[in-house]
Amino acid sequence: MVSLRVIAMVEQASTVVQTVVDELIEQDTPRPRRPALSPSRAGDFKQCPLLYRFRAVDRLPEKPSKAQVRGTVVHAVLEELFGLPQGERMPDAAHQLVAPTWARLVEQRPELAELFPEGADDQLASWLASAGELVDGYFTLEDPNRLQPEACELLVESELESGLLLRGYIDRLDVAPTGEIRVVDYKTGVAPKEIGEARALFQMKFYALVLWRLRGVVPRQLRLMYLSDRQSLAYAPDEAELRRFERTLEAIWEAILKAGKTGDFRPNPSRLCDWCDHKSRCPAFGGTPPDYPGWPEPDPGDETLADRAD
Repeated sequence: MVSLRVIAMVEQASTVVQTVVDELIEQDTPRPRRPALSPSRAGDFKQCPLLYRFRAVDRLPEKPSKAQVRGTVVHAVLEELFGLPQGERMPDAAHQLVAPTWARLVEQRPELAELFPEGADDQLASWLASAGELVDGYFTLEDPNRLQPEACELLVESELESGLLLRGYIDRLDVAPTGEIRVVDYKTGVAPKEIGEARALFQMKFYALVLWRLRGVVPRQLRLMYLSDRQSLAYAPDEAELRRFERTLEAIWEAILKAGKTGDFRPNPSRLCDWCDHKSRCPAFGGTPPDYPGWPEPDPGDETLADRAD
């Protein structure tokens, strides 16, 4: 007959084992990241709160356009270009990266192959050539062999004193031997120039603020490189401006959280609606949004493929 003492010992050992198993499971289970604000999602809310909801809360799918995916390919090519030794970063070398980059992207996201129907080899070849033309546009703006970036496609995060977590990706970060910082962003999209530049400058100030909070240094220059137009725009922020911008982001986040409690994300119709994937769901155009699912978990701050492209 088994004694009560033995039974108690077995039960205690079982409890210890289960605790260890639970801890291992908890360690292996990805934890949801804290809600954060990215430049693209902040821009969405500024443009149209309902668009923010569709993208960040409902997470409705959007079919990327050929232009958006081409931008992703060009960004990846330029990142790989800077992985080559200085002196080897030539136009021919960059062109040789275009097709393999597209092939790798399709391998990662097979649905992108649907952009080009079977038998549309001529269309694909023309599209890849247009990506090569954007790469050529980059070489007219600077010589990559004279540069040694600190990082490309850099994920940055910073928490403000208010508790707001900022998160975003920087196309390229240049740091001079004297410590001065330059943030570089490549633009390949076809948005109307005045609207595109305003959104891009908002994005660049976002990065400047995050870097200032992370490193204690205000970036010396924010540089936008328009590869299609073969033009660049440089901007020099200052500390006072970034403090004002910080308050702007905090106000945007407060408005997002307020809307998130009730689901009251209102549409803001504009000429940009003609390019919106969700126009048919928008009440401003007679549509009906899906039922509000509540504030999202995990983090709604992630940026999409299209966001990263332009």
